[in-house]
Amino acid sequence: MVKKRYTWQNPKTGLWYFRKLNNGKMIYTPIEAEEGTAEFDRRYWEIRQGKHITAKTSWKALIEAMRETDKWANFSHRYRKDLEPVFEYLKEKIGNQDVARLTQADIYDAMEKNRHRVRFANYIPTAISMLSKLAIRKRWRKDNPAIDIEPLKVPKARQKPHLPWADWAVDKMRDQGEPLPLLIFEIGVGSVQRPGDWVDFQWGDYDGETLKLRQNKTDKPLHLPCTEALKAALDRAKADLGFAPHPSRHILTRADGSAMDYHAMARVMVRERKRLGLMAYDQHALRYRGVMELAWAGCTDDEIASFSGHTSKAMIIKYAGEARQITRARQAAAKRK
Repeated sequence: MVKKRYTWQNPKTGLWYFRKLNNGKMIYTPIEAEEGTAEFDRRYWEIRQGKHITAKTSWKALIEAMRETDKWANFSHRYRKDLEPVFEYLKEKIGNQDVARLTQADIYDAMEKNRHRVRFANYIPTAISMLSKLAIRKRWRKDNPAIDIEPLKVPKARQKPHLPWADWAVDKMRDQGEPLPLLIFEIGVGSVQRPGDWVDFQWGDYDGETLKLRQNKTDKPLHLPCTEALKAALDRAKADLGFAPHPSRHILTRADGSAMDYHAMARVMVRERKRLGLMAYDQHALRYRGVMELAWAGCTDDEIASFSGHTSKAMIIKYAGEARQITRARQAAAKRK
């Protein structure tokens, strides 16, 4: 049989593609049929004539089906937000392809191409695994190709541990910090929560003594007694509004009063840390400063976990242990004198 023009077979997978230069870039379109069949011919001419249609059991269709499930609706807002960029990536790269054709090797290839952003790359098998389970229920494929995928590791050169805020850095922020970054700072230290949760606090969550929330990552409900510094910052922010805020109004807002998202908050903190010379201490480390302060107050690991909501005690043990070592060293130094 005479080979059709513009066709190419992947020597590793055996799959056939229609490939052609477009504005200097080689575009590969899969011919989703067995070579030598009438269906192969039909799909080849559809692609060549610009009439290529999306497979009915495509990744694009599967993603839309996932978004309609109760499972998706029950995920936390933060988890859905983490998965959405991966869904869009999959739609762009393989959206029109048949779900059944993806292999584990394809997943590793996609991860490797995104090695420069390790967190995103490691979400690719997570998203595909979730979608594949739905595909199996819909009988679109028989297996889950993302099972046992090994995650990428962040190169040691790029690993930057969060440095807990030192006493002098805390004092400088409290003495010289502008109102908004100072409010963010006190929410971080006082609530001992992840930065992604800070932007969700609304005025209805604050009763003058405690803050309540449902953690984005764990979906765990918490009631958090406020530190004196946090209460003062919240009361000051409420007074500065000049009116009684509606319970649904977010505590952290932009200049126009709209809710501040994570990235806007991060920009505020970066600008302030640069201004004050505190770039060594990032906003994520405020949570660890809070853990250390609880340890200095004599709290056990279980008591700290009840406040911070940590599901694993590894980070509590690390930072609480560091705080307790500092306390013991100071006590030893006092005796030494």
